[in-house]
Amino acid sequence: MVGGERAGLRERTRRAVRAELAEQAMELFVERGYEATTVEDIAAAVGMSKRSFFRYFAVKEDVLFGDVEEIAEQIAAEITARPEREEPWESLRVVLGAWEGRIHASQRELAGLRLVEATPVLRARLHYKRDELRDRVADALRDRPGSGLDAFTADLLVAAAGAALDAASREWLRSDGTADRAALVERAFAMLAPAPPPAAAL
Repeated sequence: MVGGERAGLRERTRRAVRAELAEQAMELFVERGYEATTVEDIAAAVGMSKRSFFRYFAVKEDVLFGDVEEIAEQIAAEITARPEREEPWESLRVVLGAWEGRIHASQRELAGLRLVEATPVLRARLHYKRDELRDRVADALRDRPGSGLDAFTADLLVAAAGAALDAASREWLRSDGTADRAALVERAFAMLAPAPPPAAAL
């Protein structure tokens, strides 16, 4: 029990340090620009060495996306836990819509999105991380009890859900963060909802 508690404390401490690094990095990126900000700058802002930084993040750009793996695990778990008879698209709408609100709830995210949009290396890394997340979500859709989804359908549904979130995000960015992001997400999911199968002939 003691060992488990210590491991849990270490993990919480690790998450806190990663969050602090991400916050400081964002401030420096916005103030100086991504390319002009070094790993040494980010590390120094929290009182650590460059070598210590790489204990928490493999590369500089991951400081903004380092929590994607954890988020992917939680989203996958929530997808798998949805009601057995619920349509896959509805599961995606409910779970991803809720996560969209949790991830992008503040004005601070507006600066982050603008930074990513303006920085090719960050955009590339974001797409890579999103692909990883979408693979996890597609697997979770197929793993649901009674799912019966094939890989193609799961991939297609998750790609469409990702497109809905991306479109809502870009529209929110165009509005300078004034648009109702949740309403944009709902609208996008409604527009892309799969058509019901045709009724069987009598």
